[in-house]
Amino acid sequence: MRIVDVSEIIPVVARLCVEANIYLDRDVVERIEEFAGVEESPLAREILEEILENARLAALEKMPMCQDTGVTVVFVELGQDVLIVGGDFKDAINEGVRIGYREGFLRRSMVEDPIFDRRNTGDNTLAVIHTEIVPGSDVRITVAPKGAGSENMSEVKMLRPADGLDGMMEFVVDRVSRSGGMPCPPVIVGVGVGGDFEQCAYLSKRALLRPLNEVNPDPRWRSVEEELLKRINRLGIGPMGLGGRTTALGVQILAMPCHIASLPVAVNLQCHAQRHKTAVI
Repeated sequence: MRIVDVSEIIPVVARLCVEANIYLDRDVVERIEEFAGVEESPLAREILEEILENARLAALEKMPMCQDTGVTVVFVELGQDVLIVGGDFKDAINEGVRIGYREGFLRRSMVEDPIFDRRNTGDNTLAVIHTEIVPGSDVRITVAPKGAGSENMSEVKMLRPADGLDGMMEFVVDRVSRSGGMPCPPVIVGVGVGGDFEQCAYLSKRALLRPLNEVNPDPRWRSVEEELLKRINRLGIGPMGLGGRTTALGVQILAMPCHIASLPVAVNLQCHAQRHKTAVI
């Protein structure tokens, strides 16, 4: 049994909050460069080049790549041979968020009550925390800030099993089409298939963690992702909704078993500021 004190978790989460908001991962930069090289619309190509310049300046100046520094979504893979001591695990994560958003001068966007007063919490807590127990003695933490522009365009739909693959694909393309320029395209499209109502939503968000330069290990879903990307980029929405062939940089699907009478599908859109950073304790 490995013992991990919560005091080790707090600074790691704080650092990841800052780094995730400042540094765009290389796989995203390379995919934008790839699409910019073949984009036919001069305006769309110019926007893609500006996105790349924005990412460069954010890293150089150590400033957030986007003014919306998001809901702090935290994915934790907690080794089953780890004993957390010294305090509450979730409290430690939220303390790390407080410190990171304060010391990183990141915009604090969370409100205490969603309906009645909507008073800002002042520190971007509470974080949305997903914890999975896994084999081993490590604590793997991924911080994935999620802006409201893309999150607001996400959706869950309970399809009928008879709708099948065609119905699933139609829903995904339609969701992107109805979103237009609101999620700040080019987007990355996370898709969750199966499970139940809440599980497919979780899958769609977790799917966004896969690097754009890694293919789906299931060849069936890989071909679906490729076809969906083609269909989405034929919509003509383009970067920032101003036209072009680059509406999406990638489609990423996670699937799991579901009930015989259900076909849950979720779409979680992510803007071009595809932010997530990981550390292992």
